[in-house]
Amino acid sequence: MTRAVLCLMLPLALAGCGENTARHRITNALTARGMAPAPAACMADHLVDRLTMAQLRKLEALKGTGRDLPSMLMALGRIDDPQVREELVVAAGTCLLVGR
Repeated sequence: MTRAVLCLMLPLALAGCGENTARHRITNALTARGMAPAPAACMADHLVDRLTMAQLRKLEALKGTGRDLPSMLMALGRIDDPQVREELVVAAGTCLLVGR
């Protein structure tokens, strides 16, 4: 019986690890782009809570773009998932403008 419980708990534990890894990767990517750590962590929390792992991978389309606003907007336009774009804008508005 203990073995069955462990087998059921392992996927849940791994899912939590994946979420923390995704949150860390997003935070690092945003700070590498010049964002302050607090809003970057705020945005990462928002995105990890609202997007699937597959959708989070789509954000990697922003990798390699310039740091200026036109470059970032062009990269955002290349993301083919409207929910990803919407949540990114909401996260930015919440964390950068509202100051969470």
